[in-house]
Amino acid sequence: MNPMAIMQIKPLLEKFQQRHPKFIQFFNYAGQQIGEDSLIEISVTSSDDKKTVTNIRLSKEDLELIEKLKSLIK
Repeated sequence: MNPMAIMQIKPLLEKFQQRHPKFIQFFNYAGQQIGEDSLIEISVTSSDDKKTVTNIRLSKEDLELIEKLKSLIK
């Protein structure tokens, strides 16, 4: 990964955390509970009430990626 790109993302992430503290708290809490074969479901409701939903079942390799991403954010 490009270190400069990471440095550019950090202030954006900090501002996001300030605007949406409960969202970050949720991910911190939920992240402690995920494991192999956990199911993550995401839904987005647009301003015109159209809902889009998807989900993924986590593999061992997915968990490795998540751990790497966590270490980059910290």
